[in-house]
Amino acid sequence: MSLVKPLPIAHTLRALAWLLAYPDADHRAALPALRDALHAERALTFGRLAEIDRLIDHLMDRSQGGAPLAVEAEYVELFDRGRATALHLFEHVHGDSRDRGPAMVDLERSYLEAGLLLADGELPDHLGVVLEYASTQPPAAAREFLREFAHILQNLFSALLQRESIHASAYAGVMAALLDLAGEKACAVALPAQPGIDETWSEPAAFGGCSSAGQAQPIRLQRRPPQGARA
Repeated sequence: MSLVKPLPIAHTLRALAWLLAYPDADHRAALPALRDALHAERALTFGRLAEIDRLIDHLMDRSQGGAPLAVEAEYVELFDRGRATALHLFEHVHGDSRDRGPAMVDLERSYLEAGLLLADGELPDHLGVVLEYASTQPPAAAREFLREFAHILQNLFSALLQRESIHASAYAGVMAALLDLAGEKACAVALPAQPGIDETWSEPAAFGGCSSAGQAQPIRLQRRPPQGARA
């Protein structure tokens, strides 16, 4: 009896991380290569790849149409103007509480132990950075790691859909793709009213309707035991 080897997902995770970064000129120039990498690895379904293609097409069309600054402004408006769509994961777990600082330190320590260094200005809990870390892990470990914060991905997916814009729904496809890789089903859930980015954060009630419902679960980074070692 042979075991099925997990499909590789490293290139897919790195491509999705790149898509979630600020779309400056260098990032926009890499979009065709990202598309090729996603289709070559085939870690996502054809339907999900089509959704990611629509995001890439949108970013490229806006850039080539003489509106590169509009692309960057849309990104800022979407991800930096409120916590519901914030890409910094600890915004959804700790908010402005004192627990956020130690959690950031622990996360950065995990990166250092894996031999990864943050670039200047990078925060360890940004989803793109977290995905870069996940891409360095074996496929099974990477998928398990994604499951640890699938509840936040579900939150982001739902919040993006609520924006009811082509730009937001295109980015929702990235969250849905990550949920697929985590073995979770992307589904829109009811979100509580969100305070403004400068208001006091209070944790919402748990979501319903999905197996990964709820926001209060912490992100846990667990080092994979050496091969052959017992847990």
